[in-house]
Amino acid sequence: MTSKFLHSFLAIAVLSMISMSTTSAWAQTGSMAAPAGAATSPASPATSAPIATGSGSKLGTINIEQAVMGSNEGQRDFEALRKKLEPKQNELKAQNDELESLQKQMQAQGDKLNDDARATLQKQIESKKKSFDRSVQDAQEDFQNQQKEIFQRILQKMAPVIVKHAQEGGFAMVMDTSNPWPQSPVLWFGEQGDITKAVVDIYNTQSGVPAPAASGAAAPRPAAPKPATPKSTAPPNK
Repeated sequence: MTSKFLHSFLAIAVLSMISMSTTSAWAQTGSMAAPAGAATSPASPATSAPIATGSGSKLGTINIEQAVMGSNEGQRDFEALRKKLEPKQNELKAQNDELESLQKQMQAQGDKLNDDARATLQKQIESKKKSFDRSVQDAQEDFQNQQKEIFQRILQKMAPVIVKHAQEGGFAMVMDTSNPWPQSPVLWFGEQGDITKAVVDIYNTQSGVPAPAASGAAAPRPAAPKPATPKSTAPPNK
């Protein structure tokens, strides 16, 4: 269910939300000193807040997309969004079917129609296509806005879980692997350092949202836009 638009959104959301929600926690543990005036400037932009860094020695990774969308809450809310938008999807399909029918009519009968009839049909096709394209664009923007709202809401609650788990696990840094190399700086990583599943398990317990009910077979999880094996992001040996 993931979309490419999430990639640019993640770059901003992960850095700003994690740093904003964890600055005070790190200051209390002494692993990061808060900048002077930070406590008196709550209105400062999120991008000006320092990124939390740990005092541990391990390096870890997390796929934020999989964590958010694969959580029980994410699966529930994104499935609810899909069902909510089904009527619009059906409406667009009906518009598309009507447009295709007119285009087939033009192809089949265009050379048999007189100039006026052909021009009228052509104008009808152009009008239907313009209306369809506008409806598709509006539907995509609406879907993306609602998808981002769900994603941001869950990520805001998940960010402290990520940082707390990293602190307790002795991590010095945790990097997001939602994007494959070279779109992200992570060239290669091993599964032993990935904390995605651990964070999802902790978050599921904390949120209290039950796992989606299985219907016959196992309930489908949101599709990840990355290869299943993280090592596949490494360039081939020369």
